[in-house]
Amino acid sequence: MGNNRREEKKSDMKLNLNLLELLSKYTEIVLEDVELEIGDLELSFQPSIPMQIFTSAQQVPILEKAKPVKLLDAEFRIPKGKYPGKIIEVKLGATKGEGGSRGNSIVLGGEEAPAYYLFDSPIINSPVIAFDVFDKAPPLAKVMKAPFKDVLHDPAEWAKRCVDKFGAEMVQLHLTSIDPLLSDTSPKEAAKTVEDVLQAVDVPIAVGGCGDPNKDLKVFKKVAEVGEGERLLINSVTLDMDIEALAEIVKKHGHAVLAFTSMDMALARELNRKLYEFLPKEDIIIDTTTAALGYGLDYAFSVMERTRLAGVMGDKELQHPMASGTTNAWAAREAWMKMDPKWGLREYRGPIWETVTALTLLLTGVDFFMMMHPAAVKSIKEIIAYFNSGKKADPERIANWVSVKI
Repeated sequence: MGNNRREEKKSDMKLNLNLLELLSKYTEIVLEDVELEIGDLELSFQPSIPMQIFTSAQQVPILEKAKPVKLLDAEFRIPKGKYPGKIIEVKLGATKGEGGSRGNSIVLGGEEAPAYYLFDSPIINSPVIAFDVFDKAPPLAKVMKAPFKDVLHDPAEWAKRCVDKFGAEMVQLHLTSIDPLLSDTSPKEAAKTVEDVLQAVDVPIAVGGCGDPNKDLKVFKKVAEVGEGERLLINSVTLDMDIEALAEIVKKHGHAVLAFTSMDMALARELNRKLYEFLPKEDIIIDTTTAALGYGLDYAFSVMERTRLAGVMGDKELQHPMASGTTNAWAAREAWMKMDPKWGLREYRGPIWETVTALTLLLTGVDFFMMMHPAAVKSIKEIIAYFNSGKKADPERIANWVSVKI
């Protein structure tokens, strides 16, 4: 009996091996005239994987994973984006051949891609910085007054200092003295100040008011008249002004206007729509408000960035050059007040505060900066020139730019 059972087991094993061998060679097996008496039958077929039968004496080989010895060779190509919108070009200043007396004119805007996407679009018109000049000097930190302390009483000489010594491309004259709560300077006197500045320098001029919508309108009327032909930038028109009256003044005398709103894209669109009824789009620059580093700069950045992206993506009501009142950086007390020595010298801290504010907003696509400290202006000009050059960064110069001693 024992021998018979061993023979049966050998026969069964042989049958099993033969069956497995057949299954390993064929993806489909047809059985004819076969009777199977079984309880539970479970067949699992994986025809795509060759089956190999190992005896109990054999061991399954372990495959070792090959370690990579180099990176795969691949060429990276920056995908070129396509943007349906284009920022409108606005010209400021007029030369003698154009009916004015400026030594040159300036064109803002023209971008066809987000800021410094040089792989998508080249620089069309480089951003411009205007030096702030006041007809009545406001309270200024010592470090702000230092470069202009002997000319603060004379806006024409102040403007001349900015151009002759610090290379100003443009001057932003603020007529703060017209404020009814300050000196309440008359429109005629304010217009005379504008004439003096126009004669002192030959760069394009922007003229700002005091923020009182009624007084500003009266002053801008006189300023537009005396500056006819010079293509001034009237700064600014707001939603609470008589928009139609100001727009007609600007159009009649051939100037441009800065449309100011407070950190709200919807308000910027609304103001532009109202201006479109009276002015061509080529006469409008927008300012969505600049907040200083540490005092809401993140909000200013977000609104400006979304405004520019909306413009290049086809939003026709936001396809305008953007302006930034970057001198607002000095409103942050950390920029000028005496603080713990770890904050550094005020003589450096203030200009750095203005520089960082400007640089942050430069990356959103701002076309027109209003700044004050010569060191900050110089720094931003150098950064703009470097960005425009398209040069690649030198990693050896920047790898260890910070060092710490403990």
